[in-house]
Amino acid sequence: MGAKRVSITLALLFMFLAVAVSSSQNHKGIKKQYKPCKNLVLFFHDVIYNGQNAANATAAIVGAPEWGNHTILANQFHFGNVVVFDDPITLDNNFHSPPIGRAQGQYIYDTKNTFTAWLAFSFVLNSTDYQGSISFIGADPIMIKTRDISVVGGTGDFFMHRGVATIMTDAFEGEVYFRLRVDIKFYECW
Repeated sequence: MGAKRVSITLALLFMFLAVAVSSSQNHKGIKKQYKPCKNLVLFFHDVIYNGQNAANATAAIVGAPEWGNHTILANQFHFGNVVVFDDPITLDNNFHSPPIGRAQGQYIYDTKNTFTAWLAFSFVLNSTDYQGSISFIGADPIMIKTRDISVVGGTGDFFMHRGVATIMTDAFEGEVYFRLRVDIKFYECW
């Protein structure tokens, strides 16, 4: 009777151990795949004021380092420049397409040895398809082809939405114009 009890106990122990090992192996290295509840692709167009383009500028330098000024981006990777913007948002990459809203916020060039910025902005959408705002925040290592920033909330059609926006510089013309493609994936939709 004692040997039988030891055998059953050992069998149960090995069974639990096998389940624990197989369960931990299934989770090692496997990333949980999330599916977005909503997806949008939008473009925003930034025309920075350079002292000569006041009529069509949508962004302006409001803070500059000691060696910079408010009409020309600073040398040394634009470090220290603070730019505010009120840019048109379009459904395609054509600057002259009808805007469906505005991208409003700021970017701060925050690194001395490469082009990076820190972004804090909202898309304020006012079209027949979308009403409301989407708020974004995060680091933008500009030299990387695609980069992710956080979607931290929203209002209207995007009330309490959260997710990730993958941004890509779609076009740029010197230091005056750039266009970003923003692929927004919401993972929390209310």
